[in-house]
Amino acid sequence: MADPSQLTQHIESYVDSSRPPTQQASSLDAIVSLLTNDAVTIGSLVKEMEMYLTITDDILRARGILLLGEALNRLSSKPLDNATTHSLITFFTERLADWRALRGALVGCLALMRRKSGGVVASIDAKAVAKSYLQNLQVQSLAQHDRKVCFELLECLLEHYPGAAASLGEDLIYGICEAIDGEKDPQCLMLAFHIVEVLMQLFPDPCGPISNFAGDLFGILGCYFPIHFTHPKAEDIDVRRDDLSRALMLAFSSTPLFEPFAVPLLLEKLSSSLPSAKVDSLKYLSCCTLKFGADRIAKHAGAIWSSLKDAIYSSGEELMPSFNSEPIDNSDSQKNEIAVEALALLEKVIVQNNDLFLSMIIGDEDVNVIFNNITSYKSYNEISLQSKQKLHMVGHILYVSAKASVSSCNRVFESFFPRLMEVLVLSVEKTSGACQSIESCVNSKQFNYGSLYLCTELLGACRDLFAASESLSSQFISANETCCRLLQCYSTSLTRTFSSILATCTSGPTHDEDMYLGVKGLQILATFPGGYLLLSKLTFDDILMTFISIITVDFNKTLLWKHVLKALAYIGSFIHASNEFEKASYMEIVVDKIILLASSADYDMPWPLKQTAISSISTSGQKYMLKIVLWMEEAIHANLSEFYVEGHLKSAEIIIQLFECYSNELLPWIQKNEGFEEALLQFVVNIWNQIENCMAFCIWVHEKELIDATMKFMKLAVACCSVERQNIIIHKAYSVLSSSTSLLLKESWSDIPVQWERFEPIQETDKFSTRDEWILSLFASVIIALRPQTHIPNTRIVLHILITALLKGYITAAQALGSLLNKLDLKSNGTGISGSCTLEEAIDIIFSTNLLSYFENGPFGGCGRTSNGDEISSSNLFPFAPNNELLQINVIVGLAWIGKGLLMRGHEKAKNITMVFLKCLLDCGIGTLPLKQGSSENSFKQDVHQSVMKASADAFQILMSDSELSLNRKFHAIIRPLYKQRFFSSLMPILQPLITEADSSFSRSMLYRAFAHVISDIPLIVVLNDAKKLIPLLLEGLALLCKYVLDKDVMYGLLLVLSGILTDKNGKEAVVENAHIIIKCLIELVAYPHMMLVRETAIQCLVAMSELPHTRIYPLRIQVLQAMSKALDDPKRAVRQEAVRCRQAWASIASRSLHF
Repeated sequence: MADPSQLTQHIESYVDSSRPPTQQASSLDAIVSLLTNDAVTIGSLVKEMEMYLTITDDILRARGILLLGEALNRLSSKPLDNATTHSLITFFTERLADWRALRGALVGCLALMRRKSGGVVASIDAKAVAKSYLQNLQVQSLAQHDRKVCFELLECLLEHYPGAAASLGEDLIYGICEAIDGEKDPQCLMLAFHIVEVLMQLFPDPCGPISNFAGDLFGILGCYFPIHFTHPKAEDIDVRRDDLSRALMLAFSSTPLFEPFAVPLLLEKLSSSLPSAKVDSLKYLSCCTLKFGADRIAKHAGAIWSSLKDAIYSSGEELMPSFNSEPIDNSDSQKNEIAVEALALLEKVIVQNNDLFLSMIIGDEDVNVIFNNITSYKSYNEISLQSKQKLHMVGHILYVSAKASVSSCNRVFESFFPRLMEVLVLSVEKTSGACQSIESCVNSKQFNYGSLYLCTELLGACRDLFAASESLSSQFISANETCCRLLQCYSTSLTRTFSSILATCTSGPTHDEDMYLGVKGLQILATFPGGYLLLSKLTFDDILMTFISIITVDFNKTLLWKHVLKALAYIGSFIHASNEFEKASYMEIVVDKIILLASSADYDMPWPLKQTAISSISTSGQKYMLKIVLWMEEAIHANLSEFYVEGHLKSAEIIIQLFECYSNELLPWIQKNEGFEEALLQFVVNIWNQIENCMAFCIWVHEKELIDATMKFMKLAVACCSVERQNIIIHKAYSVLSSSTSLLLKESWSDIPVQWERFEPIQETDKFSTRDEWILSLFASVIIALRPQTHIPNTRIVLHILITALLKGYITAAQALGSLLNKLDLKSNGTGISGSCTLEEAIDIIFSTNLLSYFENGPFGGCGRTSNGDEISSSNLFPFAPNNELLQINVIVGLAWIGKGLLMRGHEKAKNITMVFLKCLLDCGIGTLPLKQGSSENSFKQDVHQSVMKASADAFQILMSDSELSLNRKFHAIIRPLYKQRFFSSLMPILQPLITEADSSFSRSMLYRAFAHVISDIPLIVVLNDAKKLIPLLLEGLALLCKYVLDKDVMYGLLLVLSGILTDKNGKEAVVENAHIIIKCLIELVAYPHMMLVRETAIQCLVAMSELPHTRIYPLRIQVLQAMSKALDDPKRAVRQEAVRCRQAWASIASRSLHF
């Protein structure tokens, strides 16, 4: 048991109102902890607190009762015996009459009544709580928090003790009305609306006690509609307007007794000028329609129909189809929320009262006026705007009416479809499907826009109705349904009519509205569920032939071509789950034709359009994709053979196009869908087999572009495969690599370091042969795309080959080395496989080649001496001839990718590589690099060529930038969080003094170039943390780099960083401190002649500077305005526009006029 004095201290600390809130909260926590651990019982706590629970001092009594209530609230899961529960609930019930201690009593009652086990409040006690609540509480006179607890207690009573609550009858209903009337707080209103909803469920009998209060209750609720919520308090951010509106909607629809009050109110609000009120009214009506029932809604049928028609018509042009937009579907015109909700409500009331509402729609005057005048709506452009709005209103109404149910579809079709067919001059066909048109050819003068539009709406509704109903599959659709019989009669004629429209569009001037309806009509007919029950095979095939003809011939009609291609893709995706006959027709007519189109040179269609067609059709179904993938594989293999052996340039072009299509269009879809890994594996392996079997390659100018396209595909395809399939691919690739005798692969390579003398001097003739270059490039691509779990055979030999390749200038080999080091295991997996190695062993192999040497001392924890103890110099960094500039650059690029792989996984050796780059950037004795200095330092400075220094500076771009070619998430790289930020923090203390003390202008410019690469790829928040230190460096870098034309892109990156600092509030202090030098630098950049983006961004930065304190920027006002006057004559319009903005911003700083 706990020390009684300790418990007393905690109690006294809590009830003492003069104590800090934190101390009171700590005391409560301590008491709850004692109770939880059974160091104190509830009984002993009550006995210890007896004085505070009954004392006459209002403050102490209130604090004491609140302490007991809060303690019970925190102990909801601790079991209590029934006697204790009864005693406690009785005490708190009596305290509800003590208004000075009301909060504690409410908290205690609520805590006990919410208990679900281990001491549940009895029904008789709950009823006593309710009686005391109704007798003693005036809820609306309380503070917000107390009102909220009151509503929570009332909600708990109704939900957990419905029997006890219902026994109170009218007293309970009256008390609830009184409690919620006039409530304004959002949190309390959420509870109040829910209380009304639960109350109506408690008294479901329409003749019960609730019937006498229905009008009063709705009178209280109705005042809140529509919800207008602008509550600014931070504690209410969890209560949104939509939440309040939904809670009120559920209360509105909670009982049919609200029907006489709710429906008229909601219909009245439909005439509101506020769009949100209209939308809410329609949503509430939809909810009430389902809850009130058909009989009650039927009383308001006329008013509902009239209001819905007005709401749909008032949507105006929003309901009109977008003829020049690319998508074709039945939802393309439902952009207006009011129209969407109105049509949704119309569908609900039709389903509920089919005959009643359909009779009103069919007999409606506006609907019949449209049909009576339909013959006058021949051309879309000749129809008045008002008539267009009414026509499209009727179209949407008919669509919703026909889609509601089979019976409604039959009635709508029976009433309107024959009239439309009569206007279109179509005859009834025989069931055999033979077309007996009145005229053998339909010419363009007979096209009637109005009837075609309404016809497509009815067809779309019928199609969507059948598609949405699982019971209406092909074998269950009754041919005796009116809509089915009518469609069977007219389907062939309709197909020919829509096809004639498209024929007119292809043979002459295109009318977008005719083209739209022609494509949409054929698409709907081709996607009817039920297959050939509604559409014959011949008609279905005719539709596909019409579309594919446009794809292959009329590609110069861009909009029509895009509409038709999307329609074909939609048809393919729709019938992919249909019967085999339709899929066979689609495969034969569409897929095979697309393959022929892509592979044949007889078509004049540009390749980008062919690629789009291949992508759209293949991604509409797995079987189509598989067939196109197999064709593409055959085409690539055939053309590769021709290119390898005979060097056909045309074959190279075709391969490049096919690989681009595969990589950019097909692989992203394949990656998201299952079932293609085996096909990908076979494709990749076959490419390796083909290379293995071809021993002699021709050399052509397209080779580099072709290798790049093949490598891109190889990386993306391998990256999509699982570890098991990647193991198969890498072993196959390695076997091909091993078979190349010219690469001199020998097992002894694993123990022999690369001999530098072999690459001195390096010449173009030292490059690999064409075949070896293909093998090496593709092998490196496979390495780049592997997952970390994939095993690489003979890793040591692979490392030596890649090092050899990078020294010859193969960047892909360098990327593969970086990727390999990024993914190698830190420790041996214990398999004992010959040739495998860990990360540390791989690093040792690379260092043993003298690409990089070990260092012992320095700011990064070891930099200055090689592993042999010698000082770093040209003799050990570049032990080959010092004038071999090309080889030095290759080494630097290789080290950059190796360093990137290590840096991304957070390996410490990346720091050593960084120090090599900094060493190369110093071409004069500045004595600031924290390396041991000596005579070898001077020789190093003489050895390093300027181009090597530039390569060293650009190595920082490789280290920091996100690459699409290697070391990214797509290729499964290991990426340590915040690795860029850590690198930046460790590098800047070294780089900054090097820049400051550099006495050579070229070395200084290269150091700034490296600085620009680093800072441009760092998140802005990191830069803002050191803005005061970095802004001077940024400005000096801009001033220096602007002198070199070749540095314009690097300078633009620096300027973007400066722009980010200027426009972020966290950088304001540093900007104000350096305002003068920033403005002067920006003025110089306004006239930068080599890049428009630099000038434009500099002016935008000056606009941001105009918002700084007046005293800091006013002295430079005249200089800025003079610079803007010159910028107004800039040849680029974007710069002139920004100059006008800047001039206005700076001119408004003072009230005086512009005088220069």
